[in-house]
Amino acid sequence: MNSNAALNDYQGLVRALSDRIVEAQTPIRILDAVKWDDSVRQGFFAARGIQPPAVDRAYYESRPLGFDPSAKKQEFQAIERDVTRQLGQFSPVGQIMRRMCKEYRMVIRMLEARGTADFGLISQDLYGAATDAFHAGDPTLSDLGLMLSDYLNNIDLRGDLQDEPKNLDAKQAVQLLQARLDRVFGEGEGAIRVFESDGIVADAAAGADYIKIRSDALFNERDVRALEVHEGLVHVGTTLNGLNQPICTFLSKGPPSSTVTQEGLAILMEVIAFASYPTRLRKLTNRTRAIHMAEDGADFLEVYRFFREQGYREDESYSNASRVFRGSLPSGLPFTKDLSYLKGFIMVYNYIQLAVRKGKLEQIPLLFCGKTTLEDMRTLRQLVDEGLVVPPRYLPPQFQDLNALSAWMCFSNFLNHLSLDRVEADYANIL
Repeated sequence: MNSNAALNDYQGLVRALSDRIVEAQTPIRILDAVKWDDSVRQGFFAARGIQPPAVDRAYYESRPLGFDPSAKKQEFQAIERDVTRQLGQFSPVGQIMRRMCKEYRMVIRMLEARGTADFGLISQDLYGAATDAFHAGDPTLSDLGLMLSDYLNNIDLRGDLQDEPKNLDAKQAVQLLQARLDRVFGEGEGAIRVFESDGIVADAAAGADYIKIRSDALFNERDVRALEVHEGLVHVGTTLNGLNQPICTFLSKGPPSSTVTQEGLAILMEVIAFASYPTRLRKLTNRTRAIHMAEDGADFLEVYRFFREQGYREDESYSNASRVFRGSLPSGLPFTKDLSYLKGFIMVYNYIQLAVRKGKLEQIPLLFCGKTTLEDMRTLRQLVDEGLVVPPRYLPPQFQDLNALSAWMCFSNFLNHLSLDRVEADYANIL
């Protein structure tokens, strides 16, 4: 990363303010703050799964955040005030930084509200709700989840698209994924590290320069390919691109609004790299449906039973249901972060389609220049032109080749104008 000494006065000012945001957000760990520890799971199964998990407001109060919420909110308020004072009200880069400060303050308020009704309400403000429409008159996220479930059920009826056996343990998955990522990011010092971990809920989780694999999880080669694309090429790649920013260092860290873009990019990459598969997609749709159930008043036990009915094992059903209610209460509003996958996919896909339609292909790779947010994309293009943001160093192959991507999107734009119901009726005699 370039040093401040190489920057002019204005660039140095932006860099200093940006670094303050990065420093201020360092102790904020949303998922660590909301997750339930293993004693909750053990208690749930000790009661034979017929009583809600023993989580209340006092449970969260016994798990401090690791920082002073009031002082941290004041810190972000001071940064926001200095951004305006030093860069002006209408500075494009200043507008991004002020929005990030506001968003981090909202995150802190959400974490302060763990175990209360406000937690779920603030979560909806940050990540959205299942009943949100993409545009006026369009289907909602919950509609999308049900629609995809119907398609997946039709596929399941075939019986010949079974998943490959999960015959790779965590150690084998680590070795295979490490080899794949070494080919992309290089080996030796500065390479991406892949290692086992006991402390995560998901099968895998990405950090700044590493990917953790849950030590008791099982995988097949298709799973590893999906992890390479999702966690490696997108999550780690965009982090490294953000860390490579000499001035706008805030792009190395992402508030919740960037989570939607990040997860949308990751799912889109899985699709266009042919790394996704029906079971993976069903996991995403079931999460969306479960969040919608909780928004409609379903409690933990009802959501747990929903996952059992979908064919998940008891431990998987508990893990999935706890994702919905973490940070909240077993009968409270859900934590809606898991809507980011499908919501982000639709929003990013639409953005790329429109960029192709309008001939603004140069906008597309900028999605990878760090932890970006869709609403900032026009501003980021301006910041690249001004020399405040550098283009991404690491780009997935599918986004390096804008010829192929734009050709696909041109066809996609046309196909969107066809009525699939009408096509289905016309094709009835040949399908």
